[in-house]
Amino acid sequence: MDEDLRERIRREAEANALFNALKHDSDAQVGAILGPLMGENPEFREHGDEVSGVVAPVVNEVNALDRAEKRARLEELAPERLDELDAEDEGEDHPLPDLPNVEDYDEVRLRCAPNPNGPWHLGHARMPAVIGTYKERYDGWMLVRFDDTDPETKRPDLDAYDDILADIDYLGFEPDEVVTASDRMETYYEHARELIGLGGAYTCSCSGEAFSELKNDGEACPHREKNPGVVRDEFEAMIDGEYDSGEMVLRVKTDIEHKNPALRDFVAFRMVDTPHPREEASEYRCWPMLDFQSGIDDHLLGITHIIRGIDLQDSAKRQAFVYDYFDWEYPEVVHWGHVQVDAYDVKMSTSTIKSKIEAGDLDGWDDPRAPTLKSVRRRGIQGQAIVDAMVELGTSTSDVDLAMSSIYANNRDLIDEETPRAFLVRNGFAPRSEGAEADYAATEVPIAGGPDAAHPPVHPNHEDRGERDIPVGDAVLVETADLPDAGERVWLKGYGPVRYDGDAFTYTDDDIDAVREEGVDVIHWVPATGSVPVRLRQTDGDVYGYAEPGYAEYEPDDLAQFVRVGFARYDRAEDDETVAYYAHS
Repeated sequence: MDEDLRERIRREAEANALFNALKHDSDAQVGAILGPLMGENPEFREHGDEVSGVVAPVVNEVNALDRAEKRARLEELAPERLDELDAEDEGEDHPLPDLPNVEDYDEVRLRCAPNPNGPWHLGHARMPAVIGTYKERYDGWMLVRFDDTDPETKRPDLDAYDDILADIDYLGFEPDEVVTASDRMETYYEHARELIGLGGAYTCSCSGEAFSELKNDGEACPHREKNPGVVRDEFEAMIDGEYDSGEMVLRVKTDIEHKNPALRDFVAFRMVDTPHPREEASEYRCWPMLDFQSGIDDHLLGITHIIRGIDLQDSAKRQAFVYDYFDWEYPEVVHWGHVQVDAYDVKMSTSTIKSKIEAGDLDGWDDPRAPTLKSVRRRGIQGQAIVDAMVELGTSTSDVDLAMSSIYANNRDLIDEETPRAFLVRNGFAPRSEGAEADYAATEVPIAGGPDAAHPPVHPNHEDRGERDIPVGDAVLVETADLPDAGERVWLKGYGPVRYDGDAFTYTDDDIDAVREEGVDVIHWVPATGSVPVRLRQTDGDVYGYAEPGYAEYEPDDLAQFVRVGFARYDRAEDDETVAYYAHS
């Protein structure tokens, strides 16, 4: 990275950090800055490993300023951003831009249209997060439509229908209606018949290669002017399954000389020999292409606004031809760029994750190494934390990067005040990702001269929630790295000061000033007997250790903050250990 680029990154990061800090009236966070910074400046991405190192000190400098200094610096650096901030303050605070032309509709009607070919990865969460937020903002209507009309290439997974609805519920939204495209085949057939009657479609038996050559040369297919009666008969034969896969298609008649070859006489229906996995749809062989199916459904189901990836711009243009034939008005469209999520070694792809599960490289869709909603949910991350991070990305047409640190920061804000504290002493690590390593070991240390039990608070900020009772016994376990040198003191958190003689701890009569003024370290611990063996599943491996005895009373889905370790969700108790899933620090 040359110095000019480094200075550009510093300047952009400073403007973003100032804007972020002023908007939220809090310290700027590196994770929240990196996503928009990379999204708005694609040329920074190839230096991704170095960018965070440039951004972090800039954020620290911004956070050291008071509010007036931040405003003055932002006005100097990017006055238009300060104007934007002031304009937001004058109106309602919406992280998303206004949808186009909402005043022209009695009700804003949006759709989330997943392909149910597997459970959702994290990127899929963007659609329901943004659509659900718009629904709430405009008091609108939200459809979930399963676009499952490709039984071969993107073959539906029968479990995914319910899994996806569960994911949407996890994110905090409830659809007003749920439909399944493969239940609507007769509707698509009827509209294809009508389109044929309007002279807008024809059957074609050209090979794919032959038609592609004609299309690219701007030449009409020899079947284009086929007699309408023949077209109707051949389409009915398609419906009756009289053709094999690749033998016959129905094409929409567009502009064979259109400047974009992808829009020239595209396929509306094709033959598929592979039966649909849903029993209700298993007899169909003539299947609509997604552009035809979704275009028909969007009109019939009253969708007013479509939000889709920028790579689907041609879909809107194809569907516009069909809408023109039917004299329909096309919905408003918002296109956005792709989102990528950091912190995972596994590619955010349904097919990739599925293949790794089948190969035994992942335990399942909720493996902590998998970038899926099932995984983060099992780790105890709240759906709202993901929604807030996705909404913050906006609807820019640029590709954007989402830092998991921003989801973790959101989640911390949501759960910190409600989550009880507990101690976990780590005593081993089993890596499950390439390059992962950690050195955890525990040491049992005899202890004498102090109280029989410790009584740390359930939550340090809420005395009314009471105390935890932790028996001390004759010895405690501490992490070996926390052991002081012989003759030195440490403060056992929630218990008090002890001096280490190289073999044992002896309680002393020091007060808290030993920590505040003399710098005595505060460490966590558990009793050597009666503690709970724990396997803490992390994204890079499994941490083994012992939790304080009270952890045995936890139930599945309960959260705890293991002091000096991080937040974790209690998963289950097995014969020889309790399993928990690590969320974040």
